[in-house]
Amino acid sequence: MKNKFYFLFFSVFQLGTNYAQNNSYWQQQVDYFMEVSVDVESYQYVGKQKLVYTNNSSETLKKVYYHLYNNAFQPGSEMDARLHYIKDPDARMVTKSKESRIQNLKPNEIGYLKINNFKQDGLDAITKTTGTILEVILAKPIQPNSTTTFTLDFEGQIPLQIRRSGRNNSEAVALSMSQWYPKIAEFDFEGWHADPYIAREFHGVWGNFEVKITIDKEYTLGGTGYLQNPNQIGHGYQDKGINVVYPKRTKTLTWHFVAPMVHDFTWAADPNFAHDVFKGPNDVDLHFIYKNVPETVEKWKQLQPMMANVMDLYNQKIGNYPYEQYSFIQGGDGGMEYGMCTLILGNGTLEGIFGTATHELGHSWFQHVLASNEAKHPWMDEGFTTYIEDWVLNELANKKQANPFEGNYRAYYYLVNSGKEQPLTTHADRYDENRSYSIASYVKGCLFLSQLSYLIGEDNLDKTLKRFYQDFKFKHPTPNDIKRTAERVSGAELDWYLTDWTQTTNTIDYGIKEVNESIGYNGVETLINLERIGRIPMPIDIVVEYKDGSKESFYIPLRMMHFEKENPTPEIKRTVLKDWAWAESKYVFSIPKTKATIKKITIDPSGLMADVKQDNNIYKN
Repeated sequence: MKNKFYFLFFSVFQLGTNYAQNNSYWQQQVDYFMEVSVDVESYQYVGKQKLVYTNNSSETLKKVYYHLYNNAFQPGSEMDARLHYIKDPDARMVTKSKESRIQNLKPNEIGYLKINNFKQDGLDAITKTTGTILEVILAKPIQPNSTTTFTLDFEGQIPLQIRRSGRNNSEAVALSMSQWYPKIAEFDFEGWHADPYIAREFHGVWGNFEVKITIDKEYTLGGTGYLQNPNQIGHGYQDKGINVVYPKRTKTLTWHFVAPMVHDFTWAADPNFAHDVFKGPNDVDLHFIYKNVPETVEKWKQLQPMMANVMDLYNQKIGNYPYEQYSFIQGGDGGMEYGMCTLILGNGTLEGIFGTATHELGHSWFQHVLASNEAKHPWMDEGFTTYIEDWVLNELANKKQANPFEGNYRAYYYLVNSGKEQPLTTHADRYDENRSYSIASYVKGCLFLSQLSYLIGEDNLDKTLKRFYQDFKFKHPTPNDIKRTAERVSGAELDWYLTDWTQTTNTIDYGIKEVNESIGYNGVETLINLERIGRIPMPIDIVVEYKDGSKESFYIPLRMMHFEKENPTPEIKRTVLKDWAWAESKYVFSIPKTKATIKKITIDPSGLMADVKQDNNIYKN
């Protein structure tokens, strides 16, 4: 069944890619075939890789690049150097005295990935390794719309786990095998993305993987892809009622996986892993692989129906998860998203594990189906995932919040006031501090969507997410793509929003300057004087509360949006006022009632507009 699904999935993708290419979009295609043998005592492995590479671009390629991520875990690497000068190094990567853990790795503890016998279509190619990047001068150029085959041998050593990948981590997981193989770099409309690895984000080529892993038979594996030989492997994968009997002389097993249309392949292994399968929505198998110790087992059993509920809500919010399987694996280091799986911390409270698992599962939509370049635009995957995570946690809460993103707004205001904010266009590796990166990517990226609901309405935002998913799944969407999708759905002009919010550190600040009375044609009326203090323009929602308990709202469209939002509070009478042009810093409108009848005036009572100074948003009489 899995093989049938694999070829069907591949055929559907090829049709989609061809359609996209006819509309000027293109992306490269890869097919990986790998066989690897792991020595669990020396923590070394050897393998062979065949990579079929299809150049769908209009350019002739004379070289290619590969990532050799393991090489980062060596004294003197760029990852090591980063830890020496960043002001707030990741606590997992340094000692208690703030020294780099990488610099102290011994020769049998470092990571490495060595490449030999590189050939292109059987011809020798010239290779050069610089840090975590392998540069290959091709034996022959790859012409546009043509395919070539690369073969190579590799040998690696699994480092002590410092970050994400490695062995023998703090939770005693034997092997967390992420970024473990020679991975070809992405080439797209911007060129090559051969970024050095310093423990930040990734960008990969869409493709199909066939991987055979030979390892000690006592180890249970979980990871990307569908196991092709479950009845020979056992370990909880075999069909019910079938007992696996290993020949007495067998010391190893070969696990055969196939993964259709993913842009990475990850696995983890341990001799004391428990393995459960829980049926999720749309008949998706949810695999839970974790340390078989009493305090962990109980929490991971409780986790299983909870994650099925989360997947169901994500399906409703964005679109159906497209694979037949997803694996939650105890990897012993925070949480990180990978194709069809995640590696997460397995100890701690059930609430903590659930929160991490919820976030990482969200990345299956925003990164592993909608594969934005998370090195250049980390706010698109981390921020959008944070948005749906907070939304789903609020949906599942006993008591829902009116604004489930309120904590993110506070974190953003903190960053602005710290003076350390950098634009969202900053490359993930180039943030001055980890905290600035985290708040920008996770928080300000989340606010891009929550604030978009303020601009175009919650219903239009929901439609935007669904259409974005349908239009760009299994592609590499850019910031402009989410903006254009929102414009197509709503009819609003939003280029100014994308520019100001993501390419600058401009802020939003509106205030109620004065409230006065005047004599008009119909007697005494109240004049409300507003001012725009920040650089970013916005449409304005205002609610006026009267002393008799009644309310009414006023909406000031932003001229450059050419759009009128539906009333977000239809139970309150709304008046749509004349639009506000960006060049005008002042705005006055009148209410045909006396000032004495007014109790309170509030700019944006929803709290969804990220106004950095809240104290001037309210007038009380």
